[in-house]
This record gives sequence, structure tokens and C-alpha cells, in this order.
Amino acid sequence: MELDLSFGKTLCYATVFSINGIDAISSDFGTKYDRSPGTADDYGCGDMQFTRVPPKPEVLKKYKITEEEYALIASKLEDGLSFGSCWKCE
Repeated sequence: MELDLSFGKTLCYATVFSINGIDAISSDFGTKYDRSPGTADDYGCGDMQFTRVPPKPEVLKKYKITEEEYALIASKLEDGLSFGSCWKCE
């Protein structure tokens, strides 16, 4: 599997995300949202978390990956897109 993944300076997005040469989107692997917006500073997040979803056959086929590769990608997205509190949005 060829994975190209890097995250933005403000942490909440992937600046580059491709799998086997196919442009990828994180929502194929899970959801990202602020779990505590009421505790956030202005222009920030209280508790940003990425939560993986189970692999769907169409996603595995789309990116030409196995379930094990899917789990690895989802884990990297969890690590890169789950960061708790942030105040970097402008």
C-alpha cells in the first residue's frame, strides 16, 4: 500500500492524503468533530476527536486496500486528527 498523509499546521485537516495514488477523504474512515465546543476559546475547539468507523467494502475497493491496511490508516487519522483543545482557527 502507498500512503501519503500529512496534517496541517492547525492540526484539524490533512494537507495531503492519498492512498495508492487515489485522492482520499478522511470521512471514508471516520468522523471528526469537537466534542466540547462550549469549553473552547474563540476561534478554537474544546475537544477535537477523530473516531473511526468500521470498514465498508466499497471503501476497501475504492482505495484497493485490505482491512488491515484500513485499520492502519484509521489509526494514523485518529492520531493526527484527535488533539483535544486548540485555539488556532482564524
